[in-house]
Amino acid sequence: MKILSVSTATNHLSVALNEDKKIIVEKNEHDERNHSEHLDPLINEILVNNNLKLKDIDRFAVAIGPGSYTGLRIGITTVKMFASILKKDVVGISTLKALAASCSDQKSLIVAGIDARNDNYFAGAYIIDSAGKLVNVIPDGHYHIDTLLNAVHDYLEQSKYAKLIFIGSGFNKQEKLIKDLHVPFTYGTADQNVVHAGIIGKLALDEKAVDPDKLLPRYLRRTQAEVDWHKKTGKPFGPDSNYVEEV
Repeated sequence: MKILSVSTATNHLSVALNEDKKIIVEKNEHDERNHSEHLDPLINEILVNNNLKLKDIDRFAVAIGPGSYTGLRIGITTVKMFASILKKDVVGISTLKALAASCSDQKSLIVAGIDARNDNYFAGAYIIDSAGKLVNVIPDGHYHIDTLLNAVHDYLEQSKYAKLIFIGSGFNKQEKLIKDLHVPFTYGTADQNVVHAGIIGKLALDEKAVDPDKLLPRYLRRTQAEVDWHKKTGKPFGPDSNYVEEV
């Protein structure tokens, strides 16, 4: 199965072509912050260099969040359009799951996160089970660092895991608090700390395809506009209350 995968969830843009579990090619750009201009050319470059057309792709996959409000919209809209027009499979993958999947340590609790400023994180924790499957054990969410580390502490207390690895952005700022857990820990490498489309493609192989119209971003936090609307009216802002401001 040929899978074309995209991540525009953060300031790191990534596009990849997979053949089943094998990453054929992955293209990355970092800190450009103009994904709307660079995404289509990267996709086209990959297709041309591999003598393919969009119709040759069997499945499209995309990071669906958390992440940048604008970035997520760009990636998700692009793959939804491809899948809808070409009548192909489309799959959404958690940004945090894609980060965690860059780690192969079966002995550590993997905490994946994106710095959301002011000691807040979009984060979740994962383990790799005996079958090699990535399992989400602390749900993806929007956490203050204290709440996140309390959840990590509680999980470690009732599990076999005695080590931690923090993958993503901003965790080094919390080293003093992390040390207070009194558990050996490491940080992800520079390569692990960014979202890779090739990993999204690998994860997408085992996921159930969805109707393109039902592929939605997972923002995990509301925008200020929605918060203000709710305070004023007591009602949610629009049909989807899971909005998030830029990160």
